[in-house]
Amino acid sequence: MCASTDWFRCKPWIEAALVHTHGTHAIEDIEDGIASGAYQFWCTQNSAAITEIVDYPKLKALNFFLLGGDLAELLDILEPRICAFARHKGCARVTGAGRKGWERVLKPLTYRFAGTTMFKEFS
Repeated sequence: MCASTDWFRCKPWIEAALVHTHGTHAIEDIEDGIASGAYQFWCTQNSAAITEIVDYPKLKALNFFLLGGDLAELLDILEPRICAFARHKGCARVTGAGRKGWERVLKPLTYRFAGTTMFKEFS
């Protein structure tokens, strides 16, 4: 995980990824989650990720919540590092939701795709 001193350098990548949450979180919510320990903040020189551990009734999973920056660094450096952390924390799997293009880049890393995330807004 990364030090809080890395946050200001990496914050723009996470802010850009927040667009894809469709209004569920603001950057302040992410900062509060990191500070409380609910979220984990990961970074490399040119990328950043926010993860969370979810305890389901039957298993524990690490969820890739927000990703941004250099795709090669995310896949080659952060993904293995985060997966090792997840195993260490007793997680049985990692999960994530995202745009359809992630299927193409994650398939070589043995990710399986179970469906599409959708939502309907109420006014």
